Amino acid sequence: MPTVVPSPEWGIEAAEELKATLASHLDAADEVVLAVSEARRVHTASLQVLLAFVRDRAGVGRVTRIDPCAPPLREAAVSLGVASELGLTPTPLK
Repeated sequence: MPTVVPSPEWGIEAAEELKATLASHLDAADEVVLAVSEARRVHTASLQVLLAFVRDRAGVGRVTRIDPCAPPLREAAVSLGVASELGLTPTPLK
């Protein structure tokens, strides 16, 4: 099972680098785990790249999991309504 550790930069300027990082794992037959322990400035463009990667893999029956997931990434996914498609749940309220 490949584990991918993307850069902690998730701004719009990092979307192309994220796409290149994920592209090499698009056809992996095993589950791909994205270890996103840090994420700063999560912009919609980078989140769209991630969502496209997860959807494309799911479309051919391949599993992608985000574990761990940095709070900024989770919050952006929840805010944009794509958390469930990414396999993420909102952070519980305390």
